[in-house]
Amino acid sequence: MYIIIAVIVLLLIASIRVVKEYERGVILFLGKSAGIRGPGLILVIPVFEQMTRVQLRTVTMEIPSQKIITKDNVSIDIAAVAYYHVVDPMKAVVSIEDVYKAVNQISQTTVRNVVGQFQLDQLLSQTGEINNQIKNVIDAHTEPWGVEVSAVEIKDISLPENMQRAMAKEAEAERERRAKIVAAEGEMQAAQKLGEAADIMTAHPVALQLRTLQTMAEISVEKNSTIIFPAQFMTTVQEAMKMIKGDNVI
Repeated sequence: MYIIIAVIVLLLIASIRVVKEYERGVILFLGKSAGIRGPGLILVIPVFEQMTRVQLRTVTMEIPSQKIITKDNVSIDIAAVAYYHVVDPMKAVVSIEDVYKAVNQISQTTVRNVVGQFQLDQLLSQTGEINNQIKNVIDAHTEPWGVEVSAVEIKDISLPENMQRAMAKEAEAERERRAKIVAAEGEMQAAQKLGEAADIMTAHPVALQLRTLQTMAEISVEKNSTIIFPAQFMTTVQEAMKMIKGDNVI
């Protein structure tokens, strides 16, 4: 009697399972799928039932760096990272042997195939679109396994040294081109303003002479300069003085 009770107690203890909140237990009864249980405390019939734990948390999977040849025949090294989670525990157990390994292998293949369709400039400037395209392709492959890919991000692109030097020269030439354009635009605007100022001084001769006086006053600050006044300039100054006196009389 005591032996039977002991056996029953041992069977009950052996049948108790605790499934965590982020896990689900896939039950197989005599080799056939019998549903999903958890989270919490569950009972599994010893010998007749088997339980496989499946995590539902998002998995961060690094895609190893691999050499890829772009569409314009540039050899680069690309490393990426993928985020996925199981949405159907039963499929993740029944349809595929090792979910992590399968997603990793299909991710490496997809990254190589998708990146090879783009040129280097597109790869550097359209990274977001390429990430989405890689994610969609991987997600299409993993859907029958009960796995959903949340995101794929290219995290590192290594270029050959000769390509890095060529891109550096190109960037330097581009900066020089922009600097020359800015300088030319500045000269053009300055010439336009000088032309407008010349037109105003042509209409008002006195303004030109006053500007000349101001320039000579700035020169005389040094006190070691000899200033020669042209006779024509003195005549113009006298006329300006007469004009000013005439205005004062009025």
